[in-house]
Amino acid sequence: MTKSYGEGDAFPDFSMETPEGGTVTKADLAGKKAVIFFYPKDNTPGCTTEAKDFTALKPEFDKAGVALLGVSKDSARKHQNFIAKHDLTVDLATDAEEGGLSDELGVWAEKKMYGKTFMGMVRTTYLLGEDGTILRTWPKVKVKGHAEEVLEAARSA
Repeated sequence: MTKSYGEGDAFPDFSMETPEGGTVTKADLAGKKAVIFFYPKDNTPGCTTEAKDFTALKPEFDKAGVALLGVSKDSARKHQNFIAKHDLTVDLATDAEEGGLSDELGVWAEKKMYGKTFMGMVRTTYLLGEDGTILRTWPKVKVKGHAEEVLEAARSA
């Protein structure tokens, strides 16, 4: 059973593979605010737009002292191709492990499209405080204007 994580809760510990073959952990984000955005799949229209929007605003997030991390179930190799194809500057991580972070958070869930049911990533964004506490959650994100909205929330948090 998945625990429900919301504002004020401690974000769960994690360790995920980076496109370069390293790892990123919750401890790596300690001491600064962080935005972790979960998206369904590299190189799909909505996910590409979202990653490019966060990339375009990365200098503003950097100025505000906010780390950015995009997460999907795609492999490190797919992430490398996605980054190269779209000149992305946001950090990405792979959460391919069964029972990983997206499972823990409940954002890897049953979805329906065209009458078919399947497991997939529910586009969700978390804003974390410097201590790893969830300051804000955006469930079932609509991509248009989302990165800007997250930046404003990060600046005022």
